[in-house]
Parts: sequence; structure tokens; C-alpha cells
Amino acid sequence: MLSDIVIAQAAKMLPIAKVAEKLGLTDEDLIPYGRYKAKINHKLIHSDRPDGKLILMTAISPTPAGEGKTTTSVGLADALNAMGKKTMLCLREPSLGPVFGVKGGAAGGGYAQVVPMEDINLHFTGDIHAIGTANNLLAAMIDNSIQQGNPLNIDPRRIAWKRCMDMNDRQLRFIVDGLGGKVNGTPREDGFDITVASEVMAIFCLATDLADLKDRLSRIVCAYTYDGQPVTAGQIGAAGAMAALLKDAIDPNLVQTLENNPAIIHGGPFANIAHGCNSVTATKLSLKLADYVVTEAGFGADLGAEKFLDIKCRMADLHPSAVVLVATVRALKSHGGVAKPDLNKPNVDAVRKGAANLERHIDNIKNGFGLPVCVAINAFPTDTPEEMAVIEEVCAKAGVKCALSEVFAKGGEGGKALAETVLSIMPEAPQPIQYTYDLGASLPEKIEAVAKRIYRADGVTYTPAAKKMLDDLAAMGYGELPVCIAKTQYSFSDNAKLTGAPTGFKMNVREVRLSAGAGFVVVICGSIMTMPGLPKHPAAMDIDVDAEGRITGLF
Repeated sequence: MLSDIVIAQAAKMLPIAKVAEKLGLTDEDLIPYGRYKAKINHKLIHSDRPDGKLILMTAISPTPAGEGKTTTSVGLADALNAMGKKTMLCLREPSLGPVFGVKGGAAGGGYAQVVPMEDINLHFTGDIHAIGTANNLLAAMIDNSIQQGNPLNIDPRRIAWKRCMDMNDRQLRFIVDGLGGKVNGTPREDGFDITVASEVMAIFCLATDLADLKDRLSRIVCAYTYDGQPVTAGQIGAAGAMAALLKDAIDPNLVQTLENNPAIIHGGPFANIAHGCNSVTATKLSLKLADYVVTEAGFGADLGAEKFLDIKCRMADLHPSAVVLVATVRALKSHGGVAKPDLNKPNVDAVRKGAANLERHIDNIKNGFGLPVCVAINAFPTDTPEEMAVIEEVCAKAGVKCALSEVFAKGGEGGKALAETVLSIMPEAPQPIQYTYDLGASLPEKIEAVAKRIYRADGVTYTPAAKKMLDDLAAMGYGELPVCIAKTQYSFSDNAKLTGAPTGFKMNVREVRLSAGAGFVVVICGSIMTMPGLPKHPAAMDIDVDAEGRITGLF
């Protein structure tokens, strides 16, 4: 089997203007970035064309075996287009952290990819760099305000804004800066987050236009005064310049699949430490340009789908017509206790045991959120009919349809059965979302609702600092914001080792952060870090470029 990058490099891409023509776009709507990438004017989201139907792609809890959520999204969009359904694909932009870390590239796989694959994974149109620069401009202006007489009375011990970079670098989690005497600033403890965890990324992905973007940026609470009052980016005077840095980035990026179908890739917050969805502008624009839109939410349905529905859909008035839950035989074996080296061996009992994870995700989507859902069985060559029959039995018992997806090996042709299944479960009009909590509930009540209803925890515990922060936020008037829970992606719990469908555990809240501009409260659980580290053998060690500029090692 050819590697993903070899398949992608052999693709016969259309000039991006030709791809845009399929959507009825003109040259005036596009800002080309070379021959095969372009930005689309974000103002087109205000078109009076009726919205298409939204399909959410999510998955069971991730494992080292992989689930293929992006691959399935690409293949489903290609399949729908092949069936004559005008369909857009809407994905998140890969971060350089996982590209050079464990996960590698994030543009699909096999014959279900978006291209140009190397560009998408490496720098792309510079959006993430612009977000990081805007974040760090605010950081510099906070410290400069203190240096220049501290007119806002900022307490250097209570600066809530971290610098960021789009790379896994554990060495920067906790640092001391401002050393070297008065001319070099005020010494203080500081740290970095990865760019995709920055509130600027969250704001970027939730804003609907430049005015909304600038307003959200101005509301960022970046520090507190000596008497405990919040200090905003607007008070610092940074919001206008930050918005200026993001002026071009806010326009969604147009690329294409291997089958030359249109795809938008825009914004990329992680779902384990942020809200895990592509931008609202990308989703709303796609709904104006196509009859069907396939989008994805990061990691498992307990993270990405929950935040997509409870945060993004609620804020942006989006209504999915169907949800696709991706599962693999291999991943269910992993949840059933099989070690990675043994996943290719047939093991029906392990699939049956691991299927508890699938059952819980189905229940959350179908009965918790009240949405139509089907299961995509992402096929691997080592799957046996007996193992796949277990998944079919689980789905039948849960009252949901399932379909085999062979898009990795066959592209859109391998996704037609799934496409037909998805179309069959769509109601005429989208069903209302049954949100996990009411916005009028207290912050602890919202956290407990997610913990008990989605994760099936027995309850929630808080560190003293987290409890105090929740009390302070309520007193400052932020109690009605939704919650964005940061936790491990590998488990329903905050313990990565509790795979499958664990019970009898409590969620442990370590820290609480306010994201006032984004409009939610980040709740950090267990040992999850907002600046990841590199593994023992980073993917970066296998990436290279030859004298002709041809990149190898991306996957």
C-alpha cells in the first residue's frame, strides 16, 4: 500500500479557481494563495441563500490504533458528491504540534485526503502563525504596561495570559522571565501554551466577522489588578492591533480532495484542551455554498461532539441534521484490553468488551443530545466478519444504523454505503439539540452535568484554587457562560488508563481559566497539559526534504 504522502503527491489537482467554480464562486470572491489554495471572502456567510444540511462526524474514544475520523469525513464528502449531492467538506487546520509529535499529518489518509497535503500540514496559509502573533502581542503589551508605570494597577502575580507557540515543547510550560534588571522588565513566573489552546484561537473560531472578532478580543480578561478587578485586552489597548493581524486569516481556506471536490480548512483548536471545532465562519460559509456540509469535531464524542453541540452550535445557531460516529474493530479491541502489537489478531471477545465504549457514545448522541446518529465502521484489512458482526449487533441493539466505510482504500466509491445510510437517517428539518445543561445553571452545576451525563462520573472534586476561581467568576458576572472541559482524550474519565466505559470514578478539576472573549470557562481536569510534549520518537525525526524540495515522512 502506498503511503499517504505518495498518494497525495501523485494527485492530479485542479487549479483552485476551477474548484471554486463548482461552488458558484467568482474571482472576486477568492484570494489565491498559489495555484491550489485560496481564501474565500468570509462576508459570503451573510448570503440570503438557504442553508444546506449539516452532518457532524465524531468518533469513539481515541486509541493508539486510530479511528480515521478525518479520513471518513473526506470519503463521505466525496461519496455524496459522486451521488450528485452538492457537498462541502469542512475541517480543522492541523497544528504543527501533532504533525511533528505523535499523530503526524491530519489531512485524511489513503485515497480519502485533502490536498495539497504538505502545504496543509506545514504552515498552510499562515493562519495559525497569525493567531500566535496576535496572542504574543497582547502578552508583550501587558508586560510593557507594567514596565511603563503600570497605569492599570496590574498585579504581576495575577497575569492570566500566557505566551504561545505552535509546537510541542514541555520545557516552556513553566518559566521565569523578565530577568536581567529593571530595563528588561519585571521578573515573574510565566509559561507557554500551544497556539491551538490560546483563547485567540477559540475567538477566531467563534467570531462571525471582523467587528465580532475585535469585540471578542477586547473582552479577553488577561490580568487582574491588585484589588482583584479584571483587566481586559481592550483596556490594554491591544484589541485593534490583534484584529489587524487576523484580518486576512479570518477568511476561510479553500482546498480540494483527491477527487477534486471542494474542502474548507480553517481554525484548529484541540478538543482535549480547547473546544475542538473548525471556525464558525467556515461552517456557515459552507452551509451557504452547498446542500450538504460534512464537518468534524475533535477526538471522541465526549469531547469534540459535546463542545460542538453545547458551545459552538448554541452560540452560532447551528443545527446538525445527522451525526456519524466512527468506530474501528482495532480501536474497540484496544478498549477491550488488547495491546497494540496484538491488534491485528482476531479477538471477538475483546471487540465485544470494548464495544461498551461505542454503546456509551451512541447513547450520549441519540438519547442525551436527541440527534439522529449512525455508525461508520472504518474498515481495516485485518478485520474479520465475526468481529464486524459484533459492531452490527451493538448498533442493532441500540436502534441505530451502521455502514462499512472503505474510503481509505477506495475513496468516495468506498463511502457510498455510508452516504446512503447518512441520508436515510436525516429528518426533513433538523431536530432541536437537547443541551447537556442550561446556561442559567451555576458553573459547578454545568461541570457536574457534563461529568455525570456525558462521562458517567459519580461526581466532581475541586482543588482549593479551582473552587475559589469558580466563586470569583460567579461574583464577576461570568457564571452564565458555558464550560469547556480540558481532559485526556483517551478515556471518559480524566485518567487515560481507564479505557472502555469506566464507572465509579470522579472528575478532578485542577484549574479553572476564564475565556471571556471566546465566551466560555475552561475547566482543566486531571493531568492534562495545555502545552504538550514530544514523544520518545517524534514524527519530526522521520520528516525530510530533498534537494528538489520534495517532502517525505509526512503521514
